[in-house]
Amino acid sequence: MPFRMTEMVGCEFPLFAFSHCRDVVAAVSRAGGFGVLGAVSYTPEQLETELRWIDDHVEGKPYGVDVLIPEVQAVDQSITTQEILAAIPSEYRDMTARLLADAGVELEEAGPVPGSARPNTSLGQELLEVSFNHPVRLIANALGTAPPEMIEAGRRHGIPVAALVGAKEHAIKQIEAGVDILIAQGGEGGGHCGEVSTIVLVPEVLDAVERARADIPVLAAGGIMNGRQMAGMMAMGAAGAWCGSVWLATTEAETHEVFREKMIAASSRDTIRSKYRTGKYSRQLRSGWHARWEEAGLPALPMPLMMLLSEPVLRAIDKAAVNGNPKARELCSYFVGQGVGLVTEIRSAGGVVQDFKSEFAEGFEHLAAAIG
Repeated sequence: MPFRMTEMVGCEFPLFAFSHCRDVVAAVSRAGGFGVLGAVSYTPEQLETELRWIDDHVEGKPYGVDVLIPEVQAVDQSITTQEILAAIPSEYRDMTARLLADAGVELEEAGPVPGSARPNTSLGQELLEVSFNHPVRLIANALGTAPPEMIEAGRRHGIPVAALVGAKEHAIKQIEAGVDILIAQGGEGGGHCGEVSTIVLVPEVLDAVERARADIPVLAAGGIMNGRQMAGMMAMGAAGAWCGSVWLATTEAETHEVFREKMIAASSRDTIRSKYRTGKYSRQLRSGWHARWEEAGLPALPMPLMMLLSEPVLRAIDKAAVNGNPKARELCSYFVGQGVGLVTEIRSAGGVVQDFKSEFAEGFEHLAAAIG
């Protein structure tokens, strides 16, 4: 059965897998879906290494890359990371020190914090150029309106540009900017997300596209964990599904076994939109980490200060949890959407794709039978 998105990017099934893990990206694409590597935190050299590995393991199947070129240069790039770290108030350092001491976790000296790189226009363009040297079939902009440089580069290389939106107003701006694909991500999704639910946001964005008389496909995102949900979104008019959290419970994922176990045990009410990780609202698995910050009564620091403070601490907590520290396990958290309540077992990424396909078919068969 041909779909618009499969024709647009060359995959077999319009299931898009956003992941920071190259193994997931390659496995999903091999299984007929479309893997998208989240590359915001990479240097150009690191991205080159990751994409070369994917090329060698994807068996010629299509994949994409998610980068970020900011609309506005929000941070003065002449300021060093050490100068930014020095701006973290002492009471926040004291708070994390007490938290670690109470849990019996030692904070080791570490290198650069994953995901804490300060995105800037120059770096984003370098990542784009690295991507274009590989057979990528889609470029996605991670945050904000896709700038003209990204749109022009995509057109020049014949690669569609996608953009994530969390509100109808954002979609209108992206349409005006000239993006090729919209990804409507509801507030159920993991990571940075808005407040509007997927089931409301998708039709709102579809209506905005229709009113603008734009020929732009819309992917549904946020809380989608199985083929039945995907079928429902496509019955509303979506051209496919964009998923992230479902891949965190796969054997190929970057997540560790303690977090995967917590995912299986969690319900859909066990996530929280909190600023106590990055400085901006993001949906994560609720844990003792959030409880301790809320008890402390300290407001979250702005990005990137909160991220620079929290990530080394959370990495130390993860390591201690994996090594059997029960108090660290209680603090352990990661980005994940409300769909975590639908996770009941650890599966391979390829197995997830196959399950999506069969559940999707069953969903449409059920709808067809209901219509008569």
